[in-house]
Amino acid sequence: MRAAILTMAFLACLVLPLRAADDIATAQATIRSQAEALGRDDGATAYSYAAPGIQQIFQQPDMFMAMVRQNYTPVYRHRRFEFGEARVADGKVAQKVHITDAEGELWEALYTLEPQPDGSLKIAGCVLAKATGA
Repeated sequence: MRAAILTMAFLACLVLPLRAADDIATAQATIRSQAEALGRDDGATAYSYAAPGIQQIFQQPDMFMAMVRQNYTPVYRHRRFEFGEARVADGKVAQKVHITDAEGELWEALYTLEPQPDGSLKIAGCVLAKATGA
């Protein structure tokens, strides 16, 4: 019995990091897909990656796009978009992104993603700040 419990605990230790890695990969794919949609000015697709709470605030894709253009210009138009550190807790993902904007300025974005009933991850927020030392 003790061996079975130890085996299960060992397997859980292996599975949890794999699940976190899957969550991070899914989060990065979601963020990348939204950034690509923004780059094409495809508001409907970009909006589809936003969590229900964001969609409740910005009830139409054009409202969402106007907010992105006004407040997230480095995300909307960038030269470089590179993933940094990520963390997973309670199914939620926090993902840092290093951004170089169209003018060459450096930015840090912290995306938060939340799991949805269908198993997907949606973007629940993004905090954007000039990179330290920039």
